[in-house]
Amino acid sequence: MPSATNDFPMELRRYVEQEIIPQYAGFDKAHRVDHALKVIEESLKLAQHYEVDRRMVYVIAAYHDLGLCEGREFHHLVSGKILLADATLQHWFTTEQLVTMKEAVEDHRASNKQVPRSIYGKIVAEADRIIDPLVTLTRTVQYGLSHYPEMNKEQQYARFLDHLSEKYAEGGYLKLWIPQSSNAQRLEELRQLIAHKEELHKVFENIYSQEAGAMQY
Repeated sequence: MPSATNDFPMELRRYVEQEIIPQYAGFDKAHRVDHALKVIEESLKLAQHYEVDRRMVYVIAAYHDLGLCEGREFHHLVSGKILLADATLQHWFTTEQLVTMKEAVEDHRASNKQVPRSIYGKIVAEADRIIDPLVTLTRTVQYGLSHYPEMNKEQQYARFLDHLSEKYAEGGYLKLWIPQSSNAQRLEELRQLIAHKEELHKVFENIYSQEAGAMQY
């Protein structure tokens, strides 16, 4: 857990670490505990640039994908409901704060066409992008293998290309919200790779071989 949380109430940290984050262990490989921890870490880094309640940022990031327990399509809305319904959080936050946190969780999804309703939503949305070309490509392959196991390699590659084009390529739906983030530069690097299909295919082949092979054990 990031040392940046050392000044938070011990009870809050213990609750999130022991009761919330472990729930990610049951999700697909692209959204497990390491993803949750990375979004928390990045959210707290971005929060340093704004006058915000860092405890709220921490909890928003920890809860942002819990709704995957009911599927991908509406996970952002389900995650918000889970956060707002968690009576334990009332020990540390007011009703007004919890509503703001719920809305931030709802607004984090990359395909959301609306601007997040608060700086808290912008922070977690930006942190969730975690644009690192290799990580992004790996997670895309992992998601395909996990959710579409019936597809062969050629079909997986077609899905891989469609997703990258729709989300990350020029004109894609991904939006960035925090100027202090390094995501803009990384997104440009990813777009350059997407534009070079031969190199992109080589990267896919390497990732697919590793991930498909790992699933056989």
